[in-house]
Amino acid sequence: MSKSKDAGAVPAILDYLRKQNRPYSAVDILNNLHKEYGKTAVVKALDTLVAEGKIKSKTYNKQVVYVTDQSQFPDVNDTELKSMESKVVAMTQKLKESSDVVRQLDSELQALCSSLTTDEAKSQVIQLTKECGQLEEKLKSLKSNVSTVSPKERELILKSRSTNVKEWRKRKRICTDMMSAILEGYPKSKKEFLEEVGVETDESLGLKPPDL
Repeated sequence: MSKSKDAGAVPAILDYLRKQNRPYSAVDILNNLHKEYGKTAVVKALDTLVAEGKIKSKTYNKQVVYVTDQSQFPDVNDTELKSMESKVVAMTQKLKESSDVVRQLDSELQALCSSLTTDEAKSQVIQLTKECGQLEEKLKSLKSNVSTVSPKERELILKSRSTNVKEWRKRKRICTDMMSAILEGYPKSKKEFLEEVGVETDESLGLKPPDL
């Protein structure tokens, strides 16, 4: 460390202690100033400031700590102290609330990271849409041939129809939820997304799940 640079340690340390207005050891000051000055220069500067009466030193458990001379600061009355205490309480509460928000966002982020990727969701949308189409075709075929089946077969078919319609609605809801999740982070419109993955929706085909 050059002597010319170390010469600036006295004003720099005095300014630092005045701004922080709390006790520090020589090592604390050295590290807090990012070792801008050498350890020897820091110790010498502190000794100089103590000798000039600009800062005070006190030994605690064999460690010397330094603090700026408090006589330079105006006295604080009880009203001001209570006001500052109220501000501290308010800021502490605000910090707690902010920390709670951070934890909640972190939890949501972890949940998103563990969910389906965009490619996986696209694949499921395509598969479910294909299955919905197959169910629609099957339903049309069954409706067109109701006169050729027995009452028992008809009952079984209607029961199967009810099951399939419920599954259709369930899977349609799953597809809709997944597309909504994808579109939250998708830079284009819903129409462009559907065109890109090659998905035809019930709405685009003028279809909807029949009543049970």
